[in-house]
Amino acid sequence: MSESTSHFNKLYKKRQRWWEGAGSDYGKRGMGMPRLQRQLAVAFSIVFIATIHRGWSGHQDAVHITAILGESVVFNCQVDFPADHPVPYVLQWEKKGEEIPIYIWYDSYPTHSGEGYEGRVSRVSPDSPYGLASLNLTNIKESDQGWYECKVVFLNRSPNSHKNGTWFHLDVHAPPRFSVTPEEVIYVNTGDAIILNCQAEGTPVPEISWYKDANPVEPAATIGIFNDGTELRISSIRQEDIGDYTCIAKNGEGQISHTARVVIAGGAVIMVPPTNQTTLEGKKVQFSCEAKALPGNVTVRWWKEGTPVKQVASLETRVTVRRDGSLVINPVAAEDTGMYTCQVSNGIGDPQSASAYLSVEYPAKVTFTPTVQYLPFRLAGVVQCYIKANPPLQYVTWTKDKRLLEPYQTKDIVIMNNGSLLFTRVNENHQGRYTCTPYNAQGTQGSSGQMEVLVRKPPVFTVEPESLYQRKVGETVEMHCDAQEAEGTQKPTIQWQRRDNQPLQKSRVRVTGGNITIESLRRTDFGYYQCVASNEVATIVTSTQLVVEGTQPHAPYNVTANASEFAVSLQWLPGYSGGPDYNQVYTIWYREAGVNDWLTIPVTPPGSTQVTINRLTPGTTYEFQVIGKNIIGDGMLSKIVTVRTLDGTAIPSTEKDGTTPPDGPRPGPPRNVTVTEISNGFVITWQPPIERANLINHYSIQYKTDGPWKSVSKGQIRPEDTSYLVKNLVGGRTYYFRVFAYSVKSYESSETVKFSVPARVKHKAITAGVVGGILFFIVAIILSVCAVKICNKRKRRKQEKEYNMVACRLSDARNGSSAAPVSQVPLKKVVGSYRDYSLELP
Repeated sequence: MSESTSHFNKLYKKRQRWWEGAGSDYGKRGMGMPRLQRQLAVAFSIVFIATIHRGWSGHQDAVHITAILGESVVFNCQVDFPADHPVPYVLQWEKKGEEIPIYIWYDSYPTHSGEGYEGRVSRVSPDSPYGLASLNLTNIKESDQGWYECKVVFLNRSPNSHKNGTWFHLDVHAPPRFSVTPEEVIYVNTGDAIILNCQAEGTPVPEISWYKDANPVEPAATIGIFNDGTELRISSIRQEDIGDYTCIAKNGEGQISHTARVVIAGGAVIMVPPTNQTTLEGKKVQFSCEAKALPGNVTVRWWKEGTPVKQVASLETRVTVRRDGSLVINPVAAEDTGMYTCQVSNGIGDPQSASAYLSVEYPAKVTFTPTVQYLPFRLAGVVQCYIKANPPLQYVTWTKDKRLLEPYQTKDIVIMNNGSLLFTRVNENHQGRYTCTPYNAQGTQGSSGQMEVLVRKPPVFTVEPESLYQRKVGETVEMHCDAQEAEGTQKPTIQWQRRDNQPLQKSRVRVTGGNITIESLRRTDFGYYQCVASNEVATIVTSTQLVVEGTQPHAPYNVTANASEFAVSLQWLPGYSGGPDYNQVYTIWYREAGVNDWLTIPVTPPGSTQVTINRLTPGTTYEFQVIGKNIIGDGMLSKIVTVRTLDGTAIPSTEKDGTTPPDGPRPGPPRNVTVTEISNGFVITWQPPIERANLINHYSIQYKTDGPWKSVSKGQIRPEDTSYLVKNLVGGRTYYFRVFAYSVKSYESSETVKFSVPARVKHKAITAGVVGGILFFIVAIILSVCAVKICNKRKRRKQEKEYNMVACRLSDARNGSSAAPVSQVPLKKVVGSYRDYSLELP
């Protein structure tokens, strides 16, 4: 059996089962099915035989149709009736590769739609312009692409009477659609490598192109496009690689795009920090902590006073951290008062934190009630009321032996700020049973329990140290102390301590009973020591001073400073000099704030404890220290004192600008201000004032063209200088100059001098600079030759003498030449000495 015959048999059986089912349906409708079935069978036999004979060939005359995915198409198929006379026929549409027809129609009977074509295939309306056998295919899918055949079977025609079947080929075009796209936001760090994958489907196959910020991506050393354009690879992210990357998929049916934003990952930033809150005990409180980050996987952690809230035992059952990062405490307790800190992080950079304080208010309450308290007879004593209150304590009421106590009516009893009772001089009448009741703005939580207050005699010193111990460096000192308790009280304990709370050097200090011994004395042992005797009744203290002689001076103290515009005056108290036989002198260390190196100035006269440092810059912060020195060596530096000099006043009172000079004696005005042009610039000269020239602390120079006054000199000009060099004035401009004479607290100005700069001055300055450079080079050569000759003077004494004479003549000749105008006008003789300061004035 041939392959075509086998295929026919299978197809025939399937269709026979379908028609049998259809026939039973028709039978229900009361129609004559046996005759109809026979006719249909004959018709299908004709179709099947024709199919076998043709073997799915004969596509040469096929109609080619192109459709768009999702749209509809009509396969136009005519019905050629015999002699143009309509007769019954069966319409059947088949698709190549499908065993069952996709559509079967016969007049007045239910139509058949193949699997996957239900609701999408139908016969066109007889009134349409298409042939009666035309098929309408809707909602086209890509799988619909292929060969289709239209078959019309006349029930009264033999199989070989007519060639039956019209072929159609359907091409389904689909616009691009993405199957793989990169994430919309990609977080990277500088130096990372990334791959952006963008794949698309469609008919025809889409082409992929890449753009960065609307510009085509150009392959480079670190950027490439691979795998038919579907992958954009960046091997090492740079700052310029950050931006929006768009892949575009395009074919003949359209184009689509997808954009991925490459972003430098950023650490979490707190946008809504927690704020300080005050609440009542028992209420609920919530602290916000909202943060943003790139990427946004923010983790929020909370601490109380540096401890994670989850590890605070008192908060364990009452604290919650919500998803939005906020902290909730419910209910709030008094012990929850404190600083709460939230810390946010997304794993990039350092975590950021913010803090807020929680103040829990509650009625004042007694936290502890001692059973017994003691008061020292005939001394001052305190009966404590241990209180906790928020808002702060307002007042405390006391009872003694169940009766209200009125301390304000008793001269020897005072209620302290913390609510405790102070007895200025204790007597036996103060003994009794006391209670205290605290109050604040929220009220009170009740009274304390009863406290038994007993009056007892305090301990007394039986041995006290001397008021002063004087020892030399390296020696040993022993100080004695002892105390006795009163009858009915405990023996007091005795301790030694320094009054400045510095620790005792245990390696050199021994305490035996009430005695203390310090060996190998040093300068640091100098100071006051206290013997402290304590028992349940009272604590008593006695003091002594230890002086260690033969050391460097101790640090000066109580250093104070007063600043003016250009000077700072210091005063201090001397530290211990090292002994009565040692005199000390002082040195001032000072520097500008932020500068590493210190400058030093000795204090004169020696031993003086005050000094003024001059020539400082106005409006500048300085640091000062004082150090003493004796014959043994330098002592210890004082604490640093920071002071800022006063800001200078730039505009004098002679100008109508609304300013006035500071108070204080002022020098006279500088005189005879002149401006002289020289080869390398312009020299401003003046004469000192006639009146009060001794008050001058320094000079300064100001200039202007057509704008406000400006300063020529960056620093201060010394009082002994009367000239100043300015270079590179702009040619063709008119300048105005004036000179200020400053005292410590005031100043005076010269008259304003007008000076017009020639237009040629810029070229002259350049020429003078070139000539000066050449002259300097020649002089350097001559000096070098002279140096070599001098080194060989032992061998060439006679030649050296002759050479020196020649050299001198040569120098004289050069000094008299016209090529050196500078040497013809010695500056020191004409204008005096000046500071060479290069400044281009506009």
